[in-house]
Amino acid sequence: MHRLFRSLALVVVSALMLAGCLPMAMFASGSGPGYSGLKQDWGTYVSSNNVNALCISPKLRFVIWEFEGRFGKRVVMNSGYRNAFHNASVGGADNSYHTKCMAADFYIPGVPKEQLIAFAMQMDGVGGLGCYPERNFIHVDVRDRPRGYRRPVTFSGC
Repeated sequence: MHRLFRSLALVVVSALMLAGCLPMAMFASGSGPGYSGLKQDWGTYVSSNNVNALCISPKLRFVIWEFEGRFGKRVVMNSGYRNAFHNASVGGADNSYHTKCMAADFYIPGVPKEQLIAFAMQMDGVGGLGCYPERNFIHVDVRDRPRGYRRPVTFSGC
């Protein structure tokens, strides 16, 4: 009986420890009217067939999971990886982090853009943050912050 109790206790402790390693994004919802008609590309909701969510660096994937875990909803990506031709055709910067699999433009249905910006400002993993007037999405990239920066490098209206 003692051996059974010990084994059961070990299983419970192991499960609790592993649960702490699971990203809260696993419990994020992708249902509701904001997701109606959207497709997924490699497990990420995308706003159109032109969005490539395959090439996402691990650091960027963790940042996205933090957003999903914080707000309890899945992100919808407007722009992910771009090859050089696509990047130039949409007016992207020559050295865009989108071409390096290190940037994503996204929104979360039902979450005000201001809340996304505020959350991004306090995240250590966010290196760059772009905010576009009259648009519902934000740009997040995982560049290294310049020395001494405690917040992301911001541009385009943040």
